Amino acid sequence: MPAGVSTASPHVAVIGGGVIGAACARAAALRGLRVTLLAPGPDPAAASGASAGMLAAQIESPDEYMLPIAVRARDIYDGLAAGLKDTTGLDIGFLQTGIATLAFDEERAAALFDLVADQRQAGLRCDWLEAADLQDRWPGVATAARGALFAPEDGCLNPAALCAALLADARRLGVQVLPEAAHRVAVAAGRVTGVATDRGAVPAEHVVLAAGAWCVRIAGLPRPLPVVPIRGQLVATGWPAGLPPIILFHGHGYLLPRGDEAVLGSTMESVGFAAGTTTEGIAGIRTEAERLCPAIGALPTRRAWAGLRPVTPDGRPILGPDPEVAGLWYATGHGRNGILLAGITGEIIGDLLATGQTDVDIGELSVARFSSGAADG
Repeated sequence: MPAGVSTASPHVAVIGGGVIGAACARAAALRGLRVTLLAPGPDPAAASGASAGMLAAQIESPDEYMLPIAVRARDIYDGLAAGLKDTTGLDIGFLQTGIATLAFDEERAAALFDLVADQRQAGLRCDWLEAADLQDRWPGVATAARGALFAPEDGCLNPAALCAALLADARRLGVQVLPEAAHRVAVAAGRVTGVATDRGAVPAEHVVLAAGAWCVRIAGLPRPLPVVPIRGQLVATGWPAGLPPIILFHGHGYLLPRGDEAVLGSTMESVGFAAGTTTEGIAGIRTEAERLCPAIGALPTRRAWAGLRPVTPDGRPILGPDPEVAGLWYATGHGRNGILLAGITGEIIGDLLATGQTDVDIGELSVARFSSGAADG
């Protein structure tokens, strides 16, 4: 057990072994808490492994409220990547390539041009690139594009590497990682008492629900969670010869560098917990990627995979305490932005567990914004 953590410290059980759960467990341990992480093992349908790893704070934030949180979340990774490399020796593949969101018609170009002005007014680095600018910077990028919003501080990382590094650092800090699935949150007299797993009970004064789309399958919660699994399919090809590293984005389609590969995405499909790839999905992804960069059309598919993203009705995550059950904390519903928000989610939950406060405005992310219901079986 690391220095500063005593057996008298409150015991925290974190449910979920993906990037969100690992980030929360690590952050709690950094603050001197005793932590058990319930991580039953890699699930091929889990969101972390199926993420492309975009840090698209200025591109994919769902609304003005989330934008400053997303930007702060992105900016954490510069220090976090270096810190994890120092403590674990693992490189999370952090790249600050910038993201170019392309416009293919005048209406979209006008909207992006106005968004550039809005983001600059908010103090963010953001540029409008004319079609000629695109070709000068990235030869071979969509010649049909009318221009692009360019966010130079956005980027990407390798989600699997991030998850491995967070777990390794959590273990270094004394987190007990149990390869067990959580089935029920135990509650007595209005507060949590622990978690029931497939192998027994894990007593805890605090429980953090960070199991993504699978949170809805955990019994004992005081309310149904409006989190649904949305399938995202991905494709990998070789990286186009001669194209400098860049992330290209349009609609739900994107292309980003990872090693010598291009990761192409993605679909947004409501198919329950079915996480397989489809011929139609792969074809659609490739078509959109070829629109962004025509050279992709000549590159064969190396592999394709899919995962389930936990999505809420308003596109925002659920973060913070349950209003009725003491010791129950939510860290779920991150949708397409789970990798982007993982680091800051860990910091928020760590601070809340240790002090009951956070300096991040999460007032609009409470589970209370959704109607409550009867406890789950």
